[in-house]
Amino acid sequence: LLLSPMPGLLVRLAAQGGQAVQAGERLAVIEAMKMENILTAQQDVTVAEILATPGESLSVDQPILRFV
Repeated sequence: LLLSPMPGLLVRLAAQGGQAVQAGERLAVIEAMKMENILTAQQDVTVAEILATPGESLSVDQPILRFV
């Protein structure tokens, strides 16, 4: 799972369901305290499911993406 590391607004998702992503590739952008925080893949994975939508307010440890 990709979990939100902080409370904030999910501004953008850069991955889609079924998409293979490589380590270091951008997955999502969260805005918190007027700063954009870019979440990247820690390893090569495939996105299985999108669990949050852009514009949604996220809480700490809320799932954003699920990987295969």
